[in-house]
Amino acid sequence: MTKLFKSMWYGLDLTRKIFLNLIFFGLLVFVIIAISNSDGKPTVEKGIALVLAPNGNIVEQLTYTDPIDKAMQEATGNEDAPETLLYDLIFALDQAKDDDRITTLVISTSYLWGVGMTKMQDLAVAIEDFKTSGKPVIAYSDYYSQGQYFLASQADEVVMNPQGGIFLTGFSRVGTYFKGMLDKLGVNVHVFKVGKFKSAVEPFLRNNMSEEAKEANLLWMGDLWEDFKIDLAKNRGLTPNDLDSYIENYKESLVENKGDSATMALNAGLVDRLATRIEFRDEMIEKTGMDHKTKSFRHISHQKYIKAIRSPISFPANPNTAKVAVITTKGTIVDGEAKEGTIGGDTVARLIRKTRNNKNVKAIVLRVDSGGGSAFASEVIREELVKAQADGIKVVASMGDVAASGGYWISASSDEIWAMPTTITGSIGIFGMLPTFEKPLNDFGIYRDGVGTTKYSNPVDVGMPLSDDVATMIQTGIDSGYQQFIGLVARSRNMTLEEVDKIAQGRVWSGKRAKDLGLVDQLGGLNDAIESAAKLAGLESYDVLNVKRKLTENEMFLKELFNQSQVESLMQERQQARVKPSIKSKLLSQFNGLLSLADWNDPNSAYANCFCEIQ
Repeated sequence: MTKLFKSMWYGLDLTRKIFLNLIFFGLLVFVIIAISNSDGKPTVEKGIALVLAPNGNIVEQLTYTDPIDKAMQEATGNEDAPETLLYDLIFALDQAKDDDRITTLVISTSYLWGVGMTKMQDLAVAIEDFKTSGKPVIAYSDYYSQGQYFLASQADEVVMNPQGGIFLTGFSRVGTYFKGMLDKLGVNVHVFKVGKFKSAVEPFLRNNMSEEAKEANLLWMGDLWEDFKIDLAKNRGLTPNDLDSYIENYKESLVENKGDSATMALNAGLVDRLATRIEFRDEMIEKTGMDHKTKSFRHISHQKYIKAIRSPISFPANPNTAKVAVITTKGTIVDGEAKEGTIGGDTVARLIRKTRNNKNVKAIVLRVDSGGGSAFASEVIREELVKAQADGIKVVASMGDVAASGGYWISASSDEIWAMPTTITGSIGIFGMLPTFEKPLNDFGIYRDGVGTTKYSNPVDVGMPLSDDVATMIQTGIDSGYQQFIGLVARSRNMTLEEVDKIAQGRVWSGKRAKDLGLVDQLGGLNDAIESAAKLAGLESYDVLNVKRKLTENEMFLKELFNQSQVESLMQERQQARVKPSIKSKLLSQFNGLLSLADWNDPNSAYANCFCEIQ
């Protein structure tokens, strides 16, 4: 038997070594091919079009994935959703505006998966600024989803494939509820919360959305939808009522047009004309000339344009100039360390500490795009910001698409809070949740038992019932956490506890209403917040310092390996391979909030989190 196990172990170890060697040699071959096939740095020819073609989700911070993991995901077909950095799009537009080589802007939205309202509005401002150059802006797509169409509507001319259509749906908030399944399985989900509007735990307590949650959701979604319609109608020379009519009469109009949704959109004034891909390509060739290599119109993508205009040599800012530091926080807040795409309490606290110890930093702008997470980690971050304020540094919070619950917690003590009218914020509340599986385990003949030196030696065991004493202790901790939350908001916002409690209770607000309620100081974007931070710090001249996590030695090695100029070109082309969301990706997106539960690690099991994504 011993020989058998040794042989099995030898076989497994040999397989492991062969597999790792194959990966290494595969990467080596990849690098060699990249170097040999690279065309080098792209060039910007005179008289060409800039193509703005966001791929996947538009984000403020790219989720960190090391190149080896990325290669493995590609090999197994389990890639995450592609991401396009918002500030790359804005930078390309800003530079192309005054670049005489760029004669036209083409907006292509076919491969855009998702984009939040505030990001759409930031892009809209950048496109409007580009249009002051007098250069034409044309949008083309086979069809337009709601988010895609909002972006396309900024163009001077919106063109669509005759086989396409535009389906405006409004916003919705739909959840998946598990109470019935959990009851059948015998799983006990112990929930501890404060606030009648804290609906994050409803999927485990109910089989439908509560009336309180429906009321709150409809209010803030209604605010966002009204802003969406106003902006869209203005772009197209329509009225919000025209858009309402298009949606309400969609079925009848579709029947009347015998299923021709493209003609229906044309007649409604949503697009200017229809053209096939070939027709549009030929029209653009007349404007810019033909690229004889691709047989298409002469153009450059925004990714290649950025690479072409950026200097290969980085010139650091004057170290003695006053700085306004920008720290971006995106994703779920967790205790401990985390990489980009998740907010690690210790990671962000370290960034703040490093920043406040820079004698030239006079102000910090905390950019927040988070629905929250760990209450403990949120407080760790907030305390570092308070220490920065004690050191004489001004702190301004700038809210993105979502800055709710824990996202509001880390913003609350700022000297000033900025949000967009369409920011999703508030959700001031706290909860805890603990499932136990004693019944399903017992049904399979599995039991947990033992002894301890005190009655609290084994306070929480997922295979045993939760005692009333421990449940009381947890609920007491949650109650205390809620009082701490509304207390810090009251102190920071110069309000009474009663005033905060009235608008808290876990309720979500739009940025516009949050300002009216006193939870937000000003309405505006990141640039507005940066300018305000500089003004608060008394700065007339300053540099903006983007503070980022320092890479580990292994990450730096991989970055240097894959960021060699020749390799980077091929990597970028592969990573930017345009893909449309599959049925699998759409299904997974329905459970994104619930899937994030697996990352929760608050030491007190207390969470300030808002599942407030919209569809």
